Amino acid sequence: MINQEEEFKRTIGVIGLSANIMNVIIGAGIFALPAIVAASMGSSSIIAYAFCGILMALIMLCFAEASSKVTQTGGVYSYIETAFGPYAGFLAGIFTVGGTLLADAAVSNALVNVLGSAYPIFKEVGMRLLFLTTVFGGLAFINVIGVKQGIGLVKINTIAKLIPLLLLVIFGWESVATNNLIIESFPDIQQLGKTSLILFFAFQGCESGIVVSGEVINPKRSIPRAIFISITAVVVLYMLIQTVAQGVLGSQLPQFTATPLASTANVIFGPIGFVILTVGAAISMFGFLSGDILNNPRMLYALSRDKVIPIAPLAKIHPSFATPYLSIIVYALIGFLIAATGTFESLVVIASSSILIVYLGVVFSVIKLRYIRETKPDEFTIPGGLTIPILSITIILYFLSNLTQNEIIGTLIAIGVLSVIYVLIRFSKKK
Repeated sequence: MINQEEEFKRTIGVIGLSANIMNVIIGAGIFALPAIVAASMGSSSIIAYAFCGILMALIMLCFAEASSKVTQTGGVYSYIETAFGPYAGFLAGIFTVGGTLLADAAVSNALVNVLGSAYPIFKEVGMRLLFLTTVFGGLAFINVIGVKQGIGLVKINTIAKLIPLLLLVIFGWESVATNNLIIESFPDIQQLGKTSLILFFAFQGCESGIVVSGEVINPKRSIPRAIFISITAVVVLYMLIQTVAQGVLGSQLPQFTATPLASTANVIFGPIGFVILTVGAAISMFGFLSGDILNNPRMLYALSRDKVIPIAPLAKIHPSFATPYLSIIVYALIGFLIAATGTFESLVVIASSSILIVYLGVVFSVIKLRYIRETKPDEFTIPGGLTIPILSITIILYFLSNLTQNEIIGTLIAIGVLSVIYVLIRFSKKK
């Protein structure tokens, strides 16, 4: 691994990084999630949140340890590449970047659809393309001129998306009917597993939020702290939101599949509440995009920096702004093209399952890094030896076991194709 971190400016603190992680995790999903979970588990939905929250916390402990040992820009790619070499790093990096590009395309189109429901002009092809160009181009420009500007926008977006959710939780308790929260029957392990798999994707995003580790102040301490703060806050917030939505709407909650939180706010605040939560959903989607375009181009930069992909210009850092400007521009351009053509639907299955494999790679990296390098006093180490990493591996395999046959086949095909590409890249280098 080639160290170029002295060319970056370390300007991101614990609060900024916590906001960055929360901004990516709390995307558009939470605004539709309560109805989906309630349809599967009814009043026992809160059990799935607690279960999935505990499982994710164990996995995030592994992220915290890996991030304190490998502090270069690149996030999960850097952890896996350091532990297992360029091939594993190549797979992790491409899976992560590909998955986030597809997610950006989906969220940006969902944002256009939300605006189109209120203003029909956004349904027109020309206006849709103009809007997508403005969003991706504008976010790319902000992040090119400096990480401080990019993280500043993320902080604003995080606060803006949290305000309507916190208002819903704080003022919603008065409208909660305790009868709607009574758990009449507990879910079986299979039902809990399927629901937790859905929730897992609502909790993911930490892997993108910590890609900017090369620009974090005192990363060995700041990154683990930011992970703990953000994951704890998200788990508590999700559980409170589900409780309020379930308590207010009761058995009717699964009927509001498109707008469960907006419908809950409509009962609590009246029509203005519906508008506030709908606007909140749009802000949340925009915030998700701003976070991804801040974070994920750094993954392209790291892949090029370490010559894992043979595109040297992507490793260039702007002489004035100290940002990987070409990686940012390329990432935003690809995201725009996928969003504009709308051809991403068939690949979403592969993207959703691939992140589980990346998480598995991070956990194995933690185990190997303990044995290939000496742990320094200022690095975070998970207490209990290998207990939590082994539990995390078991959890991830449990999640993977709930994937459909098509998802498994699609993921294996993707790994095969990427392996061939990697071999061709290596061959061309030797030649």
